Amino acid sequence: MPEERYDVITMGRIGVDLYPLQTGLPLARVESFGKFLGGSPSNVAVAAARLGRRTAVVTRTGQDAFGEYLHHQLREFGVDDRWVTPVDAYPTPVTFCEIFPPDDFPLYFYRQPKAPDLEIHASELDLAAVRSARVFWMTGTGLCAEPSRAATLAALRARGRSGTTVFDLDWRPMFWNIQEDDPEARYREALALATVAVGNLDECEIATGEREPHAAARALIGAGVELAVVKQGPGGVLAVHRDGTVAEVPPLPVEVVNGLGAGDAFGGALCHGLLAGWGIARVMRYANAAGAIVASRLACSSAMPFPYEVEAALTEGAVTSRPTGATP
Repeated sequence: MPEERYDVITMGRIGVDLYPLQTGLPLARVESFGKFLGGSPSNVAVAAARLGRRTAVVTRTGQDAFGEYLHHQLREFGVDDRWVTPVDAYPTPVTFCEIFPPDDFPLYFYRQPKAPDLEIHASELDLAAVRSARVFWMTGTGLCAEPSRAATLAALRARGRSGTTVFDLDWRPMFWNIQEDDPEARYREALALATVAVGNLDECEIATGEREPHAAARALIGAGVELAVVKQGPGGVLAVHRDGTVAEVPPLPVEVVNGLGAGDAFGGALCHGLLAGWGIARVMRYANAAGAIVASRLACSSAMPFPYEVEAALTEGAVTSRPTGATP
């Protein structure tokens, strides 16, 4: 029998997150850290797996102990790691952060001289699996350097705008050589091949030149996508479909501990809701709740919520503190 196709395949960044176990302190004063799987598309795959979806990630690590750790974590979270391959030349990246709730979480990326996840080659892709996945998720970071850029565009072209193809705008200026490249042009090329675009106001501005949410959504649709999702932090989320459907959903009340994983939880829940065939407003409420739950926790990957946790938050109309994975 042919193998069951994947619900979600994500492609792009992976690394080890080293998060301080003391909040409200600069890194120079932090004494202990927790180690977690990191990288936005990898976290999105974890988030979708937590919600019951069959997921896989296409990425690369160093040929080192941290790479082994990431394989172990992906498998532990139920994410297929068959397309996570090693690169001898570069170490697995690490990322530090500082945690100053409710809204200041500086990130420090160690991805030099080059991150292995930018060494994905088009010739190595399983394009049949990419094509058949019900959702394919890629990010702006994957466009910042070769050969990852060519591989990402090859995957998008293989999709042929079939199923749901999500472009997470994921703007990280420190990864780009702005003097030699044109991010806006790269983004336009990918938007023409995607069916869904997701980004915050800064990311939408890079992609379209528009910062006002409704104008940004219209510009994203004008660039080729069917559904534009504009995340506004405390302003909630705006979703606009090409058919004229509009959903504006306020944020769920939450006491923020670490906001860094909220967008990835939102992404995994977005995939889950679209796969379930829900209306746009319901999808946005569900994704908002998933993001709020992770914002109430320290970690990213291990903090991704289970369905009962999201449903509880929606029922209660707010996020109440519960240990990750606690029984209902």
